[in-house]
Amino acid sequence: MTMSHPQSYEILLVPAFTDTKGSDAKGSGPGTGGPGNTIRSAIVDATGETGESGYPRYSGDGMVADIDPSTHTVEALLVDGSELDYGLSVRIAQKRGAQSGAQDNGAQENAEG
Repeated sequence: MTMSHPQSYEILLVPAFTDTKGSDAKGSGPGTGGPGNTIRSAIVDATGETGESGYPRYSGDGMVADIDPSTHTVEALLVDGSELDYGLSVRIAQKRGAQSGAQDNGAQENAEG
């Protein structure tokens, strides 16, 4: 049986004040914490389960997310078992083959947090 939604995503946690168009600031990358910079990332894979939000559940690298596959919106997110801290936003990108790379789908704030 073929699933109709992506099998994995890359989730990026960024400061909430981040410009959704990205930043060319020096020092960008995981753990740097400045505007436009990812402070944590995770590759999450489809679990085959439906989350409490009613959307497919993805899990990996300490994160569990319910993601709407039609809009690529994170509907619920746990990071190391806790809700997303205030001041953080989520960006997701569908994980793709090495040839095409991941594509940013814009900032999506956690509506549950």
